[in-house]
Amino acid sequence: MLPLATLGWVLESEERAVRYLDLTGLDPETLRAGLGDPAILASAIEFLTNYEPDLIRAAEALAVTPEELVAAKDALLP
Repeated sequence: MLPLATLGWVLESEERAVRYLDLTGLDPETLRAGLGDPAILASAIEFLTNYEPDLIRAAEALAVTPEELVAAKDALLP
């Protein structure tokens, strides 16, 4: 599942993970408990869309286009 893989990519870097948690207000326990929550999964992609260099790096690492990442986020949210 692309959104879960994206979240994994975000969390690979300690610096990026801390920034993600700070900006979303999530803590590690809430994040773990919400791995099946579409809003939490979408938040990782939304986090990337706010910093284009990371969006591009994530897309490259996941072998998709940035547009596919955004579409995956949009598919999660009504």
